[in-house]
Amino acid sequence: QVRLVESGGGTVQAGESLRLSCAASGRIFSINDMGWYRQAPGKGRELVARWLNGGATYYAGSLGERFTISRDNVKNTLYLQMTSLKPEDTGVYYCNADNIYWGQGTQVTVSS
Repeated sequence: QVRLVESGGGTVQAGESLRLSCAASGRIFSINDMGWYRQAPGKGRELVARWLNGGATYYAGSLGERFTISRDNVKNTLYLQMTSLKPEDTGVYYCNADNIYWGQGTQVTVSS
């Protein structure tokens, strides 16, 4: 079993930055890849970025121009650095491991 706990969400103005963290515990040695997803109000959950086994990264659409995913294996933590935030980035951000485990989510609200 893997437990994921997100933090770092909040309310910011458009153009500002936030860094989300996802602390992993439990059978972390079994984790291959991790990722961030988000769910906007009234919409389905969508992929934001993934950190693949070996260190490769993937971003959905053009999000890689503003977002950076990183992983600290010593701290067992996944990060998502978000810059130049837009109101359309508003939603609940979830951490995922191996497409199996999910965190509880952290709210990000970007006001115009």
